[in-house]
Amino acid sequence: MLHQFPSSVTAGLSIKAEVHVDAYPAPEWTLTAIIRGPTSIDLEAAPLGSGHLFAETAAVTSGWDAGTYAVSVRAVSGEDVHEVEAGQLTIAADLVSVDAGFEARGHAQRVLASIEAVIEGRATKDQESYAINGRSLVRTSIADLMLLRDRYKREIARESPNGKRRRLTGRQVKVRFGR
Repeated sequence: MLHQFPSSVTAGLSIKAEVHVDAYPAPEWTLTAIIRGPTSIDLEAAPLGSGHLFAETAAVTSGWDAGTYAVSVRAVSGEDVHEVEAGQLTIAADLVSVDAGFEARGHAQRVLASIEAVIEGRATKDQESYAINGRSLVRTSIADLMLLRDRYKREIARESPNGKRRRLTGRQVKVRFGR
């Protein structure tokens, strides 16, 4: 899991990430990020006091392909190499380079829309299964579709930063009536 190195970036935008690892201070140690996925990306951090700074320009990141990548951040000093952290990095597409018709919805949003379309289309059909000339068709029950719909709604809420808006006061609303 990535704690200091970003877990998501957007191609075509500048990135800066400060990484501080007490056990591997700069300039004695250099940090590198090995990023593998649709393409291979190698980054080297510049010293920043006793910490490290990963920085890339928008011109460099615009050449990065969108997708999910594996990341290994490593501390290097001579022939001594240690993995500091590892995880996944999601690179989002640069909207400047995306053509019209781009599907901006994520997997969960697309599946939810499909499930809701099936539920809507099934509202007028009363049979769940039937057979004609030895061939049969069994439809997913409305109850199962509703469960799937609820599951994908929860997944979308978890993924979205605004998915669950909480009141500052929590669930309780305190009221005082006076004379």
